[in-house]
Amino acid sequence: MSLLDSQRNQISELLEGQIRRKLANHSPETNNMPFHVRLLGRDRMALFSFIQSINTTLGTSVFEQVAAIIAASHFKKAVNQYKGFNNTISESAQDTIQQILDDLRAVRNKPSKPAEIEMILQSAQVGKMKVVKQPRIDLFLEAYDGTEYYFDLKTAKPNRGEIIGLKRTMLEWVAIRFAQNPKPSSIYTGLAIPYNPYEPEEYDRWTLSGMFDLHNEVKVAKEFWDFIGGNDTYEDLLEIFEKVGLKLRPEIDSVFAKFAPS
Repeated sequence: MSLLDSQRNQISELLEGQIRRKLANHSPETNNMPFHVRLLGRDRMALFSFIQSINTTLGTSVFEQVAAIIAASHFKKAVNQYKGFNNTISESAQDTIQQILDDLRAVRNKPSKPAEIEMILQSAQVGKMKVVKQPRIDLFLEAYDGTEYYFDLKTAKPNRGEIIGLKRTMLEWVAIRFAQNPKPSSIYTGLAIPYNPYEPEEYDRWTLSGMFDLHNEVKVAKEFWDFIGGNDTYEDLLEIFEKVGLKLRPEIDSVFAKFAPS
């Protein structure tokens, strides 16, 4: 078992609290879908609306909080929705980032995060410094060796246009962090994808491959959870979700039984 009992309890309480709040405040949005309601039934449409709401909650807050709980026992610091980031970037670093992106889009270079970080490091404190909007990081981790990890958690598969913007963000985080002293001993900025929607097939990474260094910039499902929590963390987490689901099933069924046809 990778997770401590205290972590299991924290995660279970978090999930139960989120589900119960959703149930208490749930208002099914079926009024504007008269054909769907008549075809499928009000109870099914109410449940569908609830599932959509849960999907949003998992993607926007729950996975980040769960990750911080898990990582707390393996890292010096583990913070979700991290707001302690710098808000300045050098114009020289911005030029470097644009050149990196141009080269990747034109296929003049293959993605190499270590090389890209080194290029940005050389320009991070060169030239005029500009104030930018302070980034808010989904998950920040500081390892005991001084390495800093900055993750953007994504549940939906990004399209091509979004991928370019995400890559720019990952590079800008490096530039913003290195504009400030003291610098970390090492830095990682990348995407964390909590689950693989294609399982048991491998995650379809081809859309990311032209812009992202897949080995050094993207962690998917088990790879991510086991990285922050140790071996078998992913399986432990699935077990916790299942147990909470079984515990709350009678409460969920009771709420949606009200929408069933009499």
